[in-house]
Amino acid sequence: MIKILFQGDSVTDAGRDRTDFHGLGNGYPKFAAELIGNDFPDREIEFINRGISGDKAESLKARWQSDCIELMPDVVSILIGVNDTWHFADKGSWMPHEYFESCYRDILEQVKTKTKARIVMLEQFLLYTPDKAFFRTDLNPKIDITRALAREFADVYIPLDGIFAAASVGIEPTFWANDGVHPTEEGSKLIAFHYAQAIKKIL
Repeated sequence: MIKILFQGDSVTDAGRDRTDFHGLGNGYPKFAAELIGNDFPDREIEFINRGISGDKAESLKARWQSDCIELMPDVVSILIGVNDTWHFADKGSWMPHEYFESCYRDILEQVKTKTKARIVMLEQFLLYTPDKAFFRTDLNPKIDITRALAREFADVYIPLDGIFAAASVGIEPTFWANDGVHPTEEGSKLIAFHYAQAIKKIL
Protein backbone atom coordinates (compact mmCIF):
# COMPACT_ATOMS: atom_id res chain seq x y z
CA MET A 1 0.00 0.00 0.00
CA ILE A 2 1.28 3.43 -0.98
CA LYS A 3 -0.34 6.42 0.73
CA ILE A 4 -0.29 9.71 -1.18
CA LEU A 5 -1.26 12.85 0.73
CA PHE A 6 -2.29 16.07 -1.02
CA GLN A 7 -1.80 19.24 1.03
CA GLY A 8 -2.41 22.89 0.31
CA ASP A 9 -5.03 25.59 -0.05
CA SER A 10 -8.22 25.95 -2.11
CA VAL A 11 -6.54 24.72 -5.29
CA THR A 12 -6.02 21.39 -3.52
CA ASP A 13 -9.19 21.48 -1.39
CA ALA A 14 -11.37 21.92 -4.48
CA GLY A 15 -14.60 21.55 -2.53
CA ARG A 16 -13.77 18.20 -0.94
CA ASP A 17 -16.24 16.61 1.47
CA ARG A 18 -14.66 17.04 4.92
CA THR A 19 -16.79 14.18 6.29
CA ASP A 20 -15.33 11.71 3.77
CA PHE A 21 -11.84 10.57 4.82
CA HIS A 22 -10.97 9.81 1.21
CA GLY A 23 -12.89 12.67 -0.40
CA LEU A 24 -10.64 14.20 -3.05
CA GLY A 25 -12.79 17.14 -4.15
CA ASN A 26 -13.20 18.23 -7.75
CA GLY A 27 -9.70 19.53 -8.48
CA TYR A 28 -6.31 18.22 -9.45
CA PRO A 29 -6.09 15.57 -6.66
CA LYS A 30 -9.12 13.77 -8.10
CA PHE A 31 -7.82 13.89 -11.66
CA ALA A 32 -4.29 12.96 -10.60
CA ALA A 33 -5.60 9.96 -8.66
CA GLU A 34 -7.46 8.78 -11.76
CA LEU A 35 -4.38 9.11 -13.96
CA ILE A 36 -2.09 7.42 -11.45
CA GLY A 37 -4.59 4.59 -11.00
CA ASN A 38 -4.59 4.05 -14.75
CA ASP A 39 -0.79 4.16 -14.91
CA PHE A 40 -0.35 1.70 -12.02
CA PRO A 41 -3.37 -0.63 -12.17
CA ASP A 42 -1.60 -3.34 -10.16
CA ARG A 43 -0.49 -1.06 -7.32
CA GLU A 44 -2.55 -0.50 -4.20
CA ILE A 45 -2.56 3.26 -3.71
CA GLU A 46 -4.48 5.26 -1.12
CA PHE A 47 -5.13 8.93 -1.85
CA ILE A 48 -5.89 11.44 0.91
CA ASN A 49 -6.69 15.13 0.43
CA ARG A 50 -6.21 17.50 3.36
CA GLY A 51 -6.13 20.79 1.46
CA ILE A 52 -8.03 23.62 3.16
CA SER A 53 -9.27 26.66 1.29
CA GLY A 54 -7.60 29.89 2.38
CA ASP A 55 -4.56 28.25 3.90
CA LYS A 56 -1.12 29.85 3.92
CA ALA A 57 2.22 28.30 4.81
CA GLU A 58 1.68 29.22 8.46
CA SER A 59 -1.71 27.45 8.36
CA LEU A 60 -0.08 24.23 7.22
CA LYS A 61 2.50 24.56 9.97
CA ALA A 62 -0.26 24.90 12.59
CA ARG A 63 -2.01 21.69 11.55
CA TRP A 64 0.93 19.70 10.22
CA GLN A 65 1.14 17.18 13.05
CA SER A 66 -2.47 16.01 12.74
CA ASP A 67 -2.96 16.53 9.02
CA CYS A 68 0.34 15.15 7.82
CA ILE A 69 2.70 13.51 10.29
CA GLU A 70 0.08 11.38 12.06
CA LEU A 71 -1.26 10.14 8.72
CA MET A 72 2.17 8.60 7.98
CA PRO A 73 2.06 9.13 4.21
CA ASP A 74 4.54 7.63 1.77
CA VAL A 75 4.28 10.68 -0.48
CA VAL A 76 3.50 14.21 0.68
CA SER A 77 2.42 16.65 -2.03
CA ILE A 78 2.42 20.35 -1.15
CA LEU A 79 0.99 23.25 -3.14
CA ILE A 80 1.00 26.40 -1.02
CA GLY A 81 1.96 30.05 -1.27
CA VAL A 82 -0.44 32.07 -3.38
CA ASN A 83 -2.48 33.12 -0.33
CA ASP A 84 0.73 34.25 1.35
CA THR A 85 0.64 36.95 -1.33
CA TRP A 86 -3.07 37.36 -2.07
CA HIS A 87 -4.23 37.82 1.53
CA PHE A 88 -1.83 40.73 1.98
CA ALA A 89 -2.40 42.43 -1.37
CA ASP A 90 -4.79 45.06 -0.02
CA LYS A 91 -3.10 45.60 3.36
CA GLY A 92 -0.39 47.97 2.24
CA SER A 93 2.43 45.62 3.18
CA TRP A 94 3.33 42.09 2.14
CA MET A 95 4.01 39.08 4.34
CA PRO A 96 7.77 39.07 4.99
CA HIS A 97 9.56 36.61 2.73
CA GLU A 98 11.57 35.38 5.70
CA TYR A 99 8.39 34.37 7.56
CA PHE A 100 7.03 32.52 4.54
CA GLU A 101 10.31 30.65 4.17
CA SER A 102 10.46 29.83 7.88
CA CYS A 103 6.97 28.30 7.93
CA TYR A 104 7.50 26.35 4.72
CA ARG A 105 10.90 25.12 5.85
CA ASP A 106 9.43 23.95 9.15
CA ILE A 107 6.88 21.62 7.55
CA LEU A 108 9.46 20.24 5.12
CA GLU A 109 11.89 19.53 7.94
CA GLN A 110 9.12 17.76 9.85
CA VAL A 111 8.47 15.47 6.90
CA LYS A 112 12.17 14.66 6.66
CA THR A 113 12.70 14.02 10.37
CA LYS A 114 9.38 12.47 11.42
CA THR A 115 8.41 10.36 8.39
CA LYS A 116 9.97 8.40 5.56
CA ALA A 117 7.80 10.14 2.99
CA ARG A 118 8.97 11.38 -0.36
CA ILE A 119 8.20 15.05 -0.98
CA VAL A 120 6.47 16.45 -4.06
CA MET A 121 6.43 20.24 -4.17
CA LEU A 122 4.14 22.02 -6.61
CA GLU A 123 5.00 25.61 -7.41
CA GLN A 124 2.47 28.29 -6.55
CA PHE A 125 1.23 30.01 -9.70
CA LEU A 126 -0.61 33.05 -10.99
CA LEU A 127 -2.08 33.40 -14.45
CA TYR A 128 -2.36 36.89 -15.85
CA THR A 129 -5.38 38.98 -14.91
CA PRO A 130 -5.20 42.79 -14.93
CA ASP A 131 -6.43 43.13 -11.34
CA LYS A 132 -3.77 40.79 -9.95
CA ALA A 133 -0.77 41.69 -12.09
CA PHE A 134 0.73 43.67 -9.20
CA PHE A 135 0.85 40.46 -7.11
CA ARG A 136 4.02 39.59 -9.01
CA THR A 137 6.00 42.09 -6.95
CA ASP A 138 5.61 39.81 -3.95
CA LEU A 139 4.82 36.47 -5.57
CA ASN A 140 7.95 36.12 -7.69
CA PRO A 141 10.38 36.30 -4.75
CA LYS A 142 8.24 33.76 -2.89
CA ILE A 143 8.33 31.45 -5.91
CA ASP A 144 12.12 31.79 -5.83
CA ILE A 145 12.02 30.76 -2.16
CA THR A 146 9.86 27.75 -3.02
CA ARG A 147 12.31 26.71 -5.72
CA ALA A 148 15.25 27.03 -3.35
CA LEU A 149 13.47 24.93 -0.73
CA ALA A 150 12.68 22.35 -3.39
CA ARG A 151 16.35 22.02 -4.27
CA GLU A 152 17.00 21.31 -0.61
CA PHE A 153 14.06 19.07 0.29
CA ALA A 154 11.98 17.86 -2.66
CA ASP A 155 12.15 14.53 -4.44
CA VAL A 156 9.93 15.94 -7.18
CA TYR A 157 9.28 19.56 -8.14
CA ILE A 158 6.52 20.65 -10.51
CA PRO A 159 7.06 24.22 -11.82
CA LEU A 160 3.43 25.18 -12.25
CA ASP A 161 3.97 28.91 -12.72
CA GLY A 162 6.09 28.20 -15.77
CA ILE A 163 3.81 25.42 -16.96
CA PHE A 164 0.78 27.71 -16.93
CA ALA A 165 2.72 30.54 -18.57
CA ALA A 166 3.67 28.22 -21.42
CA ALA A 167 0.14 26.82 -21.66
CA SER A 168 -1.27 30.36 -21.95
CA VAL A 169 0.60 31.14 -25.16
CA GLY A 170 -2.13 31.34 -27.77
CA ILE A 171 -4.84 30.57 -25.21
CA GLU A 172 -6.55 33.03 -22.92
CA PRO A 173 -5.33 32.53 -19.33
CA THR A 174 -8.96 32.43 -18.19
CA PHE A 175 -9.25 29.05 -19.95
CA TRP A 176 -7.03 27.67 -17.19
CA ALA A 177 -8.15 29.87 -14.26
CA ASN A 178 -10.93 32.44 -14.42
CA ASP A 179 -9.47 34.61 -11.68
CA GLY A 180 -5.83 33.74 -12.28
CA VAL A 181 -5.65 31.60 -9.13
CA HIS A 182 -8.41 29.00 -8.96
CA PRO A 183 -8.14 26.52 -11.83
CA THR A 184 -11.01 25.66 -14.09
CA GLU A 185 -11.58 21.97 -14.71
CA GLU A 186 -9.13 22.20 -17.60
CA GLY A 187 -6.59 23.92 -15.37
CA SER A 188 -6.96 21.23 -12.74
CA LYS A 189 -6.50 18.55 -15.38
CA LEU A 190 -3.33 20.24 -16.59
CA ILE A 191 -1.90 20.18 -13.06
CA ALA A 192 -2.97 16.56 -12.68
CA PHE A 193 -1.29 15.56 -15.94
CA HIS A 194 2.05 17.04 -14.92
CA TYR A 195 1.69 15.61 -11.42
CA ALA A 196 0.99 12.09 -12.68
CA GLN A 197 3.92 12.26 -15.08
CA ALA A 198 6.35 13.64 -12.50
CA ILE A 199 5.46 11.25 -9.70
CA LYS A 200 6.22 8.16 -11.77
CA LYS A 201 9.88 8.30 -10.83
CA ILE A 202 9.16 7.81 -7.12
CA LEU A 203 6.34 5.26 -7.23
